[in-house]
Amino acid sequence: MKLSMMKDARNAKIDQHISPIAGALFGVFLVVGTLGAILMDGRVGDGWIGAFVLGTLLIGTYLLFALKVASQWEKAVVLRLGKFKGLKGPGMFWIVPIIDTIPSWIDHRVMVTPFAAQKTLTKDTVPVDVDAVLFWVIWDAEKAALEVKNYEAAVDWAAQTALRDITGRMMLADLLVGRSMIDQELQKIIDERTTPWGVTVQSVEIRDIVIPQDLEDAMSRQAQAERERQARVILGESEKQIAESFADASQSYINNPTALHLRAMNMLFEGLKEKGALVIVPSSAVDTMNLGGLSGMVSLAQQNVHKENK
Repeated sequence: MKLSMMKDARNAKIDQHISPIAGALFGVFLVVGTLGAILMDGRVGDGWIGAFVLGTLLIGTYLLFALKVASQWEKAVVLRLGKFKGLKGPGMFWIVPIIDTIPSWIDHRVMVTPFAAQKTLTKDTVPVDVDAVLFWVIWDAEKAALEVKNYEAAVDWAAQTALRDITGRMMLADLLVGRSMIDQELQKIIDERTTPWGVTVQSVEIRDIVIPQDLEDAMSRQAQAERERQARVILGESEKQIAESFADASQSYINNPTALHLRAMNMLFEGLKEKGALVIVPSSAVDTMNLGGLSGMVSLAQQNVHKENK
């Protein structure tokens, strides 16, 4: 897919060598030559007619190959007899056919290149697939055309190599949580490699990190176990706080047995006022706080109320 896109882009650049304006001018001179030959037929000699037609064809052919038009975002690299002549564009410019050649048209827009590091081992020997996207731009068209044969492929391979290198030097956990740091380091490494080619890297963004399914399931179970551990810790802390609250409340009853008895009576009353309620208290509490007699009095009171209702 990527190779076909690169071929289409290369073919589009080749087609731009012949501008529509030059083609139109060539057609105009071709028509002029044909009409002139028809109009001059019988009026002048055949030699003059042939010279006129040949002259119009030569002028049209010259315009066809000499007139070029570069888009606003393009620069044309012109070589004269194989040596670098200069950069032309954007807009309309002229070259000398045969002597001057345009081997490449440089696009100065921001380019987007997706790249990936497939089946790369991390520092802790975990195979991962990392997908990223690279945003870069050509800042020196002369270097991009003369210093490297195919700058697009060179940038792509430089990005893949840098991504594999960083992935192999990092632990899986650091790779999963440190994407922003990896993006910055990738941008720095790739930019250092591509600067001699006239290319600068604007940003690198990691899109996805794919790990084996078995490892993903194990990490999910580990995360679930960690959440359960935290829940148990929180529950224990809550129990501790409740116990501390009860301990603080008990200080109010140490030297005040009357208040303790009143609290016990209130608790027993709250428990027995519900119909069918069953209250279980320790035997020590029955002896120390006279809960047995208290419960009997409550029971007799309930029976009297029941008889009066009947």
